[in-house]
Amino acid sequence: MAQQLVYGLHAVQALLKSSPQQVQELLLLRGRKDQKLQKIVRQAEQNEIVIRYVDRRTLDEKVGDDGNHQGAVAVCMGETQVYDEQFLKSLLKKLDEKGENAFLLVLDGITDPHNLGACLRSAEAAGVQAVIAPKDKAAGLTPTARKVACGAAEVLPFITVTNLARTLQMLQQAGVWIYGAAGEAEHDVYQTSLTGSIAIVMGAEGPGLRRLTRENCDHLIKIPMAGEVSSLNVSVATGVCLFEAVRQRQA
Repeated sequence: MAQQLVYGLHAVQALLKSSPQQVQELLLLRGRKDQKLQKIVRQAEQNEIVIRYVDRRTLDEKVGDDGNHQGAVAVCMGETQVYDEQFLKSLLKKLDEKGENAFLLVLDGITDPHNLGACLRSAEAAGVQAVIAPKDKAAGLTPTARKVACGAAEVLPFITVTNLARTLQMLQQAGVWIYGAAGEAEHDVYQTSLTGSIAIVMGAEGPGLRRLTRENCDHLIKIPMAGEVSSLNVSVATGVCLFEAVRQRQA
């Protein structure tokens, strides 16, 4: 069974809180004794997880050039838990039974794991119940994505689907309104009602929403731009749209 690495203080702490049984071993920077790391040590000891203190070079080699481990690396057995369309159907059923509105984020073809991680972080902070993405031609929950998510990937369901257009149609049949972000939309996000059961769909930087994704949106919305720059980074745009929805839903 393949090993999966989770690194960074927030990501490791969130993993130890939500799924300590996944952690086979915890590698910590030798000599570091600050409060943040000691909190992780206490969590590991409470769950009887093996802790190994190593030097910085060992941690650097473990995570590679792209990783900022901050002195903490969790070695897990097996792949990161990723959910499927059946989980989504079950989630919608539970929300309906409790009389709660759905609040979902759909990412259409986001290939940069840094952007994926940042979107997950914003989604978790906004109270989104799940993030949906296609299985193919999109970033998955890599160690980099989990690190950037700062713990959100360990607590927020990440659902991958084989056919995103079909999933959007299923959401519509369940009473969820689909709002796709597109620069050419007539209505901006601040003029649009984002209450009720909704899913906000964000496309990749550059190409934006794919044709079938766009066709299966109920409404297209845009972020008004006052400057010379024509678009925002997708993770920034995601945060703007999600928190405008939060503002409206709390009003």
